[in-house]
Amino acid sequence: MGKFLSILKGDRGIWLVMIILSLFSLLIVYSSTGSLAHRQMGGNTFFYLFKQFILLLAGFGIIVLIVNYVPVKFMSIFSPIVLAVAFVLLVVALVLKVDTEATGRTFRVGFISFQPAELVKISLVLFVARLLANNQDSKRKPTRKTFLWILGVSAVVCLTISLSNFSTATLLFATIMLLMFIGRVPLKYLLLTILGGAAIVVGLYFLSPKVDIGRINTVRGRIDRYIHGDPESEKGTTQADYAEMAIYRGGQTGQGPGGSKVRNHMAAAYNDFIFAILVEEYGWISFIVVLAYIIFAGRAGIIIKQSRRTFPAFMVAGLSLMFVMQALINMGVSAGLLPVTGQPLPWVSLGGTSTLFTAISIGCILRVSYQNKLEKYDEEVSETESELPDEDHAFAEVGAIN
Repeated sequence: MGKFLSILKGDRGIWLVMIILSLFSLLIVYSSTGSLAHRQMGGNTFFYLFKQFILLLAGFGIIVLIVNYVPVKFMSIFSPIVLAVAFVLLVVALVLKVDTEATGRTFRVGFISFQPAELVKISLVLFVARLLANNQDSKRKPTRKTFLWILGVSAVVCLTISLSNFSTATLLFATIMLLMFIGRVPLKYLLLTILGGAAIVVGLYFLSPKVDIGRINTVRGRIDRYIHGDPESEKGTTQADYAEMAIYRGGQTGQGPGGSKVRNHMAAAYNDFIFAILVEEYGWISFIVVLAYIIFAGRAGIIIKQSRRTFPAFMVAGLSLMFVMQALINMGVSAGLLPVTGQPLPWVSLGGTSTLFTAISIGCILRVSYQNKLEKYDEEVSETESELPDEDHAFAEVGAIN
């Protein structure tokens, strides 16, 4: 057990959160993929459970590798290069439209396919954290030039992502805006950006009947259905209706593991609306998942506070904000509080390579936590040695090594 715990370096609270989310993920993925297994795998209900287990196991492996072998300074140095490569892959995916639904979201290399937007999300946060860290100190805030650099790069990246996945682009841009706020970018710049962005969104909303760009009409339709109600509800129950029905059936005690009836009527029960199935089966017990995300946010805040340098602090802030906000959006959609977005519940929904990219984010956060502990230890050793007489320094060094 001691050797096992020694591998889990970094904040133990976040490790505990990830283990709890993994357990709930396996339970609810197995329960919610029954109809999918009958449609695509000849009734083999263990296929998707095994797939999710392997993905989570691989994700934990990625986290361990990053925490133990990837210094934080490398994340800063290589972030521009990774962002450039990810953006090129994103553009290629849009041009070739290699995925089966022809939305330009997926890039395929041999038998492996992944969404470049997932890599872009991480690399853009690291790139912005690098810019913020390199252009401020305790006495001066980021300059107008720094703000324009961040805004320009982020706008180009997010607009490109929006052509195939508007909700992901919105989530990423909101994360960057919050990160700039944390990085002390002048508030007037942020307010002007928000007003300009709102004007663009409103303009595109009203122009969408005449202009067919990317998924703009899909976004308009989701907004209209959220505000005015879904006309399809008159013909039959929609996915959003089923999600609300599942939460209602869950009540306080839930229907028990595997007791969901709504899952068989939902095409995305194992992904976009998995939280609704979780509530239906486990009732108030499902609040453990909500609490896990809250604890994650709290522990990330502690890591930020303990960071002695700006880049690690900004990086943890951006990655943790994106992780928690995505979870809140998924829950809000399931409860009918937000329009349907297509955002999965991170580390819980049935995933593909997106789970592995989430693992990269978590690994980066835990690496900062581990580095904070190493720096604190080195500082304590230095203070101890400075207080000792010269003849005792050798004994102190031997003790520190042991």
